[in-house]
Amino acid sequence: MPQTDTVNRRIVLASRPNGLPSTHNFRLEQAEMPTPGPGQVLLRTEYLSLDPYMRNLMEEIGPTYAPSVPLDQTMVGGTIARVVASKHPQFRVGERVLANAGWQDYALSDGQDLLALGDDPRPSLSLGGLGMPGFTAYVGLLDIGQPKPGETVVVAAATGAVGSAVGQIAKLKGARVVGIAGGADKCRYAVEELGFDVCIDRRDPQFEQRLAEACPDGIDVYFENVGGAVFDAVLPLLNVGARVPVCGHIADYNSQNLPAGPNRLPLLMAAVLQKRIRMQGFIILDHYGERFEAFRREMGEWVASGRIKLREDRVDGLENAPEAFIGLLQGRNFGKLVVRVGEG
Repeated sequence: MPQTDTVNRRIVLASRPNGLPSTHNFRLEQAEMPTPGPGQVLLRTEYLSLDPYMRNLMEEIGPTYAPSVPLDQTMVGGTIARVVASKHPQFRVGERVLANAGWQDYALSDGQDLLALGDDPRPSLSLGGLGMPGFTAYVGLLDIGQPKPGETVVVAAATGAVGSAVGQIAKLKGARVVGIAGGADKCRYAVEELGFDVCIDRRDPQFEQRLAEACPDGIDVYFENVGGAVFDAVLPLLNVGARVPVCGHIADYNSQNLPAGPNRLPLLMAAVLQKRIRMQGFIILDHYGERFEAFRREMGEWVASGRIKLREDRVDGLENAPEAFIGLLQGRNFGKLVVRVGEG
């Protein structure tokens, strides 16, 4: 059934996955419409963001940057929503906001997690290039990667929400950019539309050789968001003093055991030491206080002027979110993946 004014549909975590999630790990159910109390607003979801980090939160894990999703509770996620009822002095009915309502039609908020979006004609971009993924690219590349003109920057998942922004920002800073993507169409898009210098198909049987040929002067910055075999190919090409911002390792998210083969940790540690590599993980939630305003201003200018292009992969219907999310983990999306839950 489509979104209505009387029923709150929500998708809950029905069971914890064993490897790649399946649709059986989710359940679509109907819940009572929430009612706002003093200081609260009732939100109606228009768009839902689907992102790789959600896979980690499906596990029963210990203390980390965000709590696990409890069984039988609504899946978490960023949303674009309308205020449909308000008992909060700062938010009026009809206002559109960036929220964290999760995989459901309606949610309550006390306003602390809301960002007013005004009359933005493309509000869903605030879930992508103008939101958390773009902010991840901005902070990771500029604050940790610190690319210099003429250096070689490599980024995997090059046409995804984060990777596409990384590559385009690196080009604006004068770097030579090598992308890695899954398939000829994505690689072509990265070069012809996004302006990457080269893009290598990770599915190519000669992937390691192709990457080495694309980086004859080595790699100065590798933006890590994939891990696995891609990082194995990157590691020997890293230059002395290379910087490696780490925001994810999606290739390993569904793994239940350590990878087969020899222990590669000594090789990694030797490279970090001998090449004086700076490899730094970061959680973007830590940076909103001091960096988000500058990001929104600068990225907004780049997008408005056409210097950065943003692409969405849009799915219609809340009920289709589980299948779309599974496809995201398999690399089937092309651009930032969002679900249109209700009419804007």
